[in-house]
Amino acid sequence: MSGHDLPDFPWDSLVPARERAAAHPDGIVDLSVGTPVDPVPAVIRDALAGPAAAEPGYPTTHGPAPLREAIAAALQRRFGVPGVDPAAVLPTIGSKELVAWLPTLLGLGSGDTVVIPELAYPTYEVGARLAGADHVRSDGLTAAGPARVKLVWLNSPSNPTGRVLPVEHLRKVVAWARERGAVVASDECYLGLPGDADPAPRSVLHPEVSDGDHTGLIAVHSLSKTSNLAGYRAGFLTGDPALVADLLEVRKHAGMIVPRPVQAAVAAAVADDAHTAEQAARYDARRTRLRAGVEKAGLQVEHSQAGLYLWATAGEPCRATVDRLAGLGVLVAPGEFYGPAGARHVRIALTAPDERIDAAVERLAGS
Repeated sequence: MSGHDLPDFPWDSLVPARERAAAHPDGIVDLSVGTPVDPVPAVIRDALAGPAAAEPGYPTTHGPAPLREAIAAALQRRFGVPGVDPAAVLPTIGSKELVAWLPTLLGLGSGDTVVIPELAYPTYEVGARLAGADHVRSDGLTAAGPARVKLVWLNSPSNPTGRVLPVEHLRKVVAWARERGAVVASDECYLGLPGDADPAPRSVLHPEVSDGDHTGLIAVHSLSKTSNLAGYRAGFLTGDPALVADLLEVRKHAGMIVPRPVQAAVAAAVADDAHTAEQAARYDARRTRLRAGVEKAGLQVEHSQAGLYLWATAGEPCRATVDRLAGLGVLVAPGEFYGPAGARHVRIALTAPDERIDAAVERLAGS
C-alpha cells in the first residue's frame, strides 16, 4: 500500500503555526500534542532496569502469567471490572499500533465497515484504510445504515473532547453491535484520568455496561498517560477470550512482541496505584488553571470533564484560532484534525510543565 492511500499526517500542517509560536519572546507553550512531560515514576524505572533487562532470550507475545494477573487485578481495583481471565490479557506495543492494526488483525477488508466517533483520534480512520475497509463517522450509529459493520470504536473519555459517555449510551452501542455480530473496541487510554466527571467514566467491560458478558468486546489500554510511559510503548488489551486468543495467534506470527524489560515495567506500573493518582491530580490542577485562562480569552470550553484535553471554540474557523493563539506563543491543535465536526474548535492539551501552563494562562488572560 502506498502512502498516497492514507491521509496526510496532520501535525505536519502545524509547522507555520509552530514557528510563529516559537518566536514569542518568552518561548513557545506547546499544547498541541498529548505527550507526557512529567517524570517516569522510580518504581517503573527500577523494574525496567531490573533482572528482565539481563535476560537474552526472546520474550513471549502473551507475556508472563504474573504480568497478566497484575493487569487483571488492576482492572478490578482501579475500574471495577471483575473476573478478567489473565489468559484474555494481551500486552501491546503502546496502544496506537493496536488501534491502527486492529481491523487488519480481525480480518476486516473490502466491503466491511468500521464505525468511528464523529470526533475521533485520526488513527481509527487510518486503521480502517490500512485494512481496505470503509469507515463512517457516527455517535448515534444511525449513519451506518445497511453497511456491513464489523467493528465499532468507542473512546471515553474522548480524545479530543474530554467527553465521558454515559453508561446508557455504552449499553446501547454494545447491544447494537451484538445484534449485528460486530466487535466493539473501546479505547480506554484516558480511563485513569476521570477529572471531575460524575459519574466516573466506565469501561466497556464494567458490569454496568456489559452485564458481566465480555463477548464481542475489546478494551484497549495505554500506560502513556497515567504512568508517563509514552517512551516505553506500553499498553495492553483484554475482553472477549475468543477474540483475544485470535489476536494473540496473529500477533505471534507477526512478531508483535513487547520487549521483556517493558513487560516488567508494565507489571510494576499496574501494581502501583499511588503514582497514577498523583499524575491524575497533576492534570486536574492544570485543567482547572488552563480552563480559566482559556475562558478569559473568550473561548467557550465544551465537554472537557476528563482525560487530557480542553475542547474549545471561539466561534470561528479553527485555523484562525490556532493562528491567533500562536501569536501569543501558545500552540494548539486545530479541531479539523479529528473530523469535519471539529472545524470551529481547537484541542488544547494539558501536557506541559506547570511553569509553561502558568505562562499560557498569563498570556491568554492578557489577550
